[in-house]
Amino acid sequence: MNRAPTGERRLRASGSRLQVERGLCSVWALAVGLVLSGGVRDQAFAQGPGTIQTAAALQWSNPEGYERLRYGDHPLQFGDLRLPAGEGPHPVVVVVHGGCWRSDIPLDYIGRFSAALTAEGVATWTIEYRRVGDEGGGWPGTFRDVGAGVDHLRTLADEHALDLGRVVVAGHSAGGHLALWLGERYRLNDAALAGDDPLEVAGAVSLAGVDDLRQALADGVCGNVAAQLVGGTPDEYPERYAQASPAELLPATVPHQLVNGSLDTIVPDAFGRAYAEKAAGSGASVGLTLFAEAGHFEVVAPDADEWATVRDVVLGLLP
Repeated sequence: MNRAPTGERRLRASGSRLQVERGLCSVWALAVGLVLSGGVRDQAFAQGPGTIQTAAALQWSNPEGYERLRYGDHPLQFGDLRLPAGEGPHPVVVVVHGGCWRSDIPLDYIGRFSAALTAEGVATWTIEYRRVGDEGGGWPGTFRDVGAGVDHLRTLADEHALDLGRVVVAGHSAGGHLALWLGERYRLNDAALAGDDPLEVAGAVSLAGVDDLRQALADGVCGNVAAQLVGGTPDEYPERYAQASPAELLPATVPHQLVNGSLDTIVPDAFGRAYAEKAAGSGASVGLTLFAEAGHFEVVAPDADEWATVRDVVLGLLP
């Protein structure tokens, strides 16, 4: 299942000095509000010319072919399991959707990404979770939910022929933040946050991800939702940011891959480049793939030109 990435510009953090850019925007947060008001269908958000617009992406439907299974008692504690052909045991990609950690955008839009990966011969487990605005979401519920979702693979493994030794996590946007966090949570000395016995994964992929919560607040990415997620500002809860922000959990102990589009106006590629630079300073090796002509959603669109490279980056982390 190992694939060598092709056709991308890949930088290794261990050998790159990357310039950090500022001036980020919160288009995604605006989109969230318009979803509730019904205005998203009539709005064109400021993605780069020729890229997938937010309004179109938020209308992507969740393809059939999955089994919806619960990992907890709350209505939002469930996942969509897709299995490839064959008897298994199957490697697994856990998929975490984005949406500014807010309750307004569910997992549906990321379903096409999961289905396309399953067509490549891996199981996918696309998890829903409580977010800011949901009862019990935010701190620590959002983190506990995604952790419990990953740990539930132990329950599913025998019946569905899943290979727990070959699990990676891939997340988009705010889900990219959570994917990187899931890769490192086993190091946290806080069972109430990380779980009693976190399932260790083989790697984590952040697709247009919010890799640094402090920087997200400073630059206005998703407005102030990062503070709502953590329960306050970095000045109020520095210890929470130390546990919750991937940039503060460096050096990474499992392989991380970052994928960003240079035309992304929601989470600009400065996030991926800054994280890679910080990883280099910590001695970690983190892969960075930059797409010059991609916006925020090409990195999770199976019909985009970038798909073959994204697929290879994700599947390339499987042992």
